[in-house]
Amino acid sequence: MNNKSNDSPRRIKLTIAYDGTNYFGWQVQRSALSIQTLVQSSLERILRHPISLTGAGRTDAGVHAEGQTAHFDTSVPLSLARIRLSANALLPPDIRILNAEEVPSDFHARYSAQGKIYHYYLTTAPDPTTRLYRTPIFGTFDMDALKIASLSFLGTHDFAAFANSAHKGTAAHDSIRTLSRLDLYEQDGSYRLEFEGDGFLYKMVRNITGTLLEVARGQRCPKSIPALIAGRDRKQAGPTAPPQGLFLMRVLYRPKK
Repeated sequence: MNNKSNDSPRRIKLTIAYDGTNYFGWQVQRSALSIQTLVQSSLERILRHPISLTGAGRTDAGVHAEGQTAHFDTSVPLSLARIRLSANALLPPDIRILNAEEVPSDFHARYSAQGKIYHYYLTTAPDPTTRLYRTPIFGTFDMDALKIASLSFLGTHDFAAFANSAHKGTAAHDSIRTLSRLDLYEQDGSYRLEFEGDGFLYKMVRNITGTLLEVARGQRCPKSIPALIAGRDRKQAGPTAPPQGLFLMRVLYRPKK
């Protein structure tokens, strides 16, 4: 598959991990450094032609990833291993291409995705060595109340109350999503929220987390969540949780036949 002639196009899927601390998110921006910009530039240097790198979705400034995916097309007959290793040699150490694979021409990193898994990390024992990857919790933290409230988010709902508008003056469009899993795990004063769904609105995970933290602090009743969802009013939900606790863990695709 890697010895095609120069005029035979190939579509290549990348799996990418990154520490988002030093970047203004995944997506290319005119006046700020993004992860997509650096990955795309490294590939263009190796392949010696312009490419259009399409990601599975955007992550915001300060958000991390262990399993972002993207695709691009090229006719250059370099091996997948050579592309990956050469790109990593050009990229800063906080961005790594974990895997490169050839995929069918109709594969699309965003539109072929069946879902995503996000993790959000919290801690009751702030540590300077993990401050860029954990959101600290101070005061009351009722884990049982949070678990009760989390059940109301499961299933198919209109999540407009938990979606920030990406642009001023716009509202969440097509805000119905299905959340199949929202689990909480605890170990030694640290907590991990795991979200799995068919798709997520802009800042949806961070907004749900901010609302759940209000429940855990006793500032909101767990039983109030269904009415909050039904109300579709972003102003009535909790604040947006900080970005550093959020990781895009995996983008889900149908298994190959």
